[in-house]
Amino acid sequence: MPGSLEPLDLTVQIPYHFRCPISLELMCDPVTVSTGQTYDRSSIESWVATGNTTCPVTRAPLTDFTLIPNHTLRRLIQDWCVANRAFGVERIPTPKQPAEPSLVRSLLNQAASASNPSHSRLSALRRLRGLARDSDKNRSVISSHNVREVLINLVFSTSQSSDLSHESLAILVMFPLTEFDCVGISSEPERISYLANLLFHSSIEVRVNSAALIENVVAGTRSSDLRLQISNTEIIFEGVIEILKNPLSSPRALKIGIKALFALCLVKQTRHKAVTAGAAETLIDRLADFDKCDAERALATIELLCRIQVGCAAFAAHALTVPLLVKTILKISDRATEYAAGALLALCSASELSQKEAVCAGILTQLLLLVQSDCTDRAKRKAQMLLKLLRDAWPEDSVGNSDDFLCSEVVPF
Repeated sequence: MPGSLEPLDLTVQIPYHFRCPISLELMCDPVTVSTGQTYDRSSIESWVATGNTTCPVTRAPLTDFTLIPNHTLRRLIQDWCVANRAFGVERIPTPKQPAEPSLVRSLLNQAASASNPSHSRLSALRRLRGLARDSDKNRSVISSHNVREVLINLVFSTSQSSDLSHESLAILVMFPLTEFDCVGISSEPERISYLANLLFHSSIEVRVNSAALIENVVAGTRSSDLRLQISNTEIIFEGVIEILKNPLSSPRALKIGIKALFALCLVKQTRHKAVTAGAAETLIDRLADFDKCDAERALATIELLCRIQVGCAAFAAHALTVPLLVKTILKISDRATEYAAGALLALCSASELSQKEAVCAGILTQLLLLVQSDCTDRAKRKAQMLLKLLRDAWPEDSVGNSDDFLCSEVVPF
């Protein structure tokens, strides 16, 4: 075995027994296996997950795969980190212990039993929620115990307090649903109506969780008839759009709101309901508040709604729609550019006023740059169609005064 210290850099040395034998890095969550050897939890879990059944150091078979936290060693490592803080060493946090399957089973049984007092069931759900929040591993352990069926029954049970339903909902949206789960919810209109009503609950958390479950169910349901039934539910569009409108909405609320709206707008027959509920104005007003992925979804939703006449008219009526879409081209991502170009194509095809607004906003330069970029072929095709469409709307000197445009042979007319 090497000496007690190994060099990390010119100033700090990590004690050898503080290093994980697998990764050779400082251990953050040391655990001991059945052979008595200690490893960092993430390293030994990865070792076992790849099919290994022996101890990496001793090569002896692992009689069981229980990982016992080595609290003494972890405290020694933390003390060493504190002692070497002057050298830039940060103290490792005290890890939260993974959920034990027996504890998860007990909590689920306690929450599901109608004979238990409401406060006892609620306490079990809150503890289960805390465990699920702690780590992916905990969620995996919880998911293996038929948690979805239990939670779905609790969410939609009519014989219990609303607090139990709301707490169950908050946990349920942390787990992916199977198609069977989605069909079980979407095939019962009263369940969808219940979720739609929750979109107007006084608690923003309940509203957002309801939108999250609606999005999960719509996305996980293959049946077009069931998806149509969901999107036809009274006030469902209004509720989702209210979440996006709310000036106090958190980043999570905005993310879930736009995901839900996009999923609902994939149903062609009910897109007009989104427009009637105010989707056009809300999407344009909120576009700058979304992160990259959510901005892509918002632009995709705008393009979808621009494919119907009432949607096109609603977006054209907003003074910022065309300038904002023109500005978006080549600014966010290739996908965002494609969706923005598609929406502009629909708007300009429907209205000469939109054509003039697009030209005034500088679309000619943007489109010529787009067709010469590495953007998607679909985006380039939309740009070429827009250039042809806008040819008569260009000012007479808009091309002739630019050497770059004179040299461009990208778009055949």
